[in-house]
Amino acid sequence: MKLLIAEDHAISRRMLEATCRSWGFDVLPVQDGEEAWRVLQKEDAPPLVLLDWMMPGIDGLEVIRRVRSQNSSRPVYIILLTARSSREDIINGLLAAADDYVTKPFDRQELHARLQAGVRIVRLQLDRAARVAELEEALGRVKKLQGLLPICSYCKRIRNDENYWQQVECYIEEHSGAEFTHGVCPQCYDEIVRPELDQLLAR
Repeated sequence: MKLLIAEDHAISRRMLEATCRSWGFDVLPVQDGEEAWRVLQKEDAPPLVLLDWMMPGIDGLEVIRRVRSQNSSRPVYIILLTARSSREDIINGLLAAADDYVTKPFDRQELHARLQAGVRIVRLQLDRAARVAELEEALGRVKKLQGLLPICSYCKRIRNDENYWQQVECYIEEHSGAEFTHGVCPQCYDEIVRPELDQLLAR
């Protein structure tokens, strides 16, 4: 999974980058909040972010506020990384809408566990978004059947959106996902099938 690391201290950034790459992450390192914000505005921005709090220009909290103010359906899981470890600092970081908080110097196992938790949540959010899209598409297909359908008075074919005439069952299958199995109703049996059987038997 893509991971954005925003850290202004060059040695710390390289250490984080090497560590996270060894865990299989596709890492994109940046050196300040301005650059992190530019990356996070893109459509293909990494869904997982490891963000230093204290950076020149835009700090980590301001980056988080800007990300959360975007009207975007993309999941972005942000872990705030900082040496500030007081109870008040942790509360302020979480109130700024960080998803998690890791203090410096970080413990490798703890960081790995928190990143893996972020991966699970991002995947759940992506899966939920895909399911919502599928439901909306299915609902859109069902709604098409609620409109006014041109139907032939003689052969009972339906004119579709591309101006072709289709059998009723073909049209419904394409627009609802329903499938048909054919049979004979009692009225048609008495009016059509029985006379044909009688004629065959009379020969």
